[in-house]
Amino acid sequence: MTDKAPEIITLKALCAELKIDPKEARERLRDATRDPKKYPELAKSHKPRSPWQWLKGSAGEKEARELFVGK
Repeated sequence: MTDKAPEIITLKALCAELKIDPKEARERLRDATRDPKKYPELAKSHKPRSPWQWLKGSAGEKEARELFVGK
């Protein structure tokens, strides 16, 4: 059996990939979690005082990318 651990995408890695400032990214994510109608996955997946991270390919990761890229 080969049980592969799910791949985690951290905010640091996402910021490096998209070339954005981590401080600004955290501010935008905090604002997005306050708008659960527009960003439902970000709002329900993040817990206070925990790191920003998502499973690779998850709906939360997709919403975070859309938030930064401005799709």
